[in-house]
Amino acid sequence: EAPDRQTATSEILRVISQSPTDVQPVFDTVAENAARLCEAYDASIFRVDGDRVRRVAHHGPLPAGVIGEFTIPLVRGTVTGRAMLDARTVHIADLQVETEEFPEGSQYARRLGHRTVLCVPLIREGIGIGSINLRRTEAQLFTERQVALLKTFADQAVIAIENVRLFTELQEKNKALTEAHAQVTESLEQQTATSEVLKVISRS
Repeated sequence: EAPDRQTATSEILRVISQSPTDVQPVFDTVAENAARLCEAYDASIFRVDGDRVRRVAHHGPLPAGVIGEFTIPLVRGTVTGRAMLDARTVHIADLQVETEEFPEGSQYARRLGHRTVLCVPLIREGIGIGSINLRRTEAQLFTERQVALLKTFADQAVIAIENVRLFTELQEKNKALTEAHAQVTESLEQQTATSEVLKVISRS
């Protein structure tokens, strides 16, 4: 079990290093490994998008909608929304019966057929910016080791998001510096040309 987890962690870190401008390969790898190693029926990764959460990756047979298009409201009545808004892990044994605590989430669970849900938020500077969700069709809680592993995967997903953000910012700054340098060079060339013209005028 331990070598499998180490291999999965190494694989995710390798994908992070190879995808400095694209977080999607990281999400796909995390979802696949999370579902397999945590013995879940499926795994999804969500990101906050305004007042909604958008599914950005999925692995498993449960219905997931179109990746990148499927969204749900960012509300405390869903397990995903609760985990993000509270920035804490939410672990429910049977979501189908949690009609009062999670009215929207319970409705989704009854419609789609899942029961146990584990949701670990992606946290940046104390704020939930996304989540990794695991689902099971039977009511069986995940083990402490599986919860800990999913938290590790969540940390890696945040690292990937930050890497892409910082890399993109760096590219934009480099582009701005290049443009500014070109403008300064052009201005100097114009000033030099003007000075030469004035010298010729003064001599003639």
